[in-house]
Amino acid sequence: QAQLVESGGGSVQAGGSLRLSCEVSGFSLDYQVIGWFRQVPGKQREGISCSMPDAGPTYVDSVKGRFAVSRDKVRNTVFLQMNGLKPEDTAIYYCSTVCTSVAGPEHMGKFSWGQGTQVTVTS
Repeated sequence: QAQLVESGGGSVQAGGSLRLSCEVSGFSLDYQVIGWFRQVPGKQREGISCSMPDAGPTYVDSVKGRFAVSRDKVRNTVFLQMNGLKPEDTAIYYCSTVCTSVAGPEHMGKFSWGQGTQVTVTS
């Protein structure tokens, strides 16, 4: 059974950095895409990055140039390095076995998700 566990969230001042981790089990990163998402209360869960096993990562425009995804197959972990953080980056961040621009109800039951990790950026 696929499992994902996020960690690394916290509170940071604007301009600071955080590195989120998504540790996976039950499947191999060699063959699986991993999507990073974020969600604020009352809004949809937004896809911000997609890490693919056989291609370079993709990013939504709002994080391009500031966020970077990497994979460590030995540790079965996907990382999201976040630099130049802004208050509007404040959200709960999730990783998943799906890549999509907006995660809807159809994605919740069909794909695996982590529990989320809170990121708070203060001005």
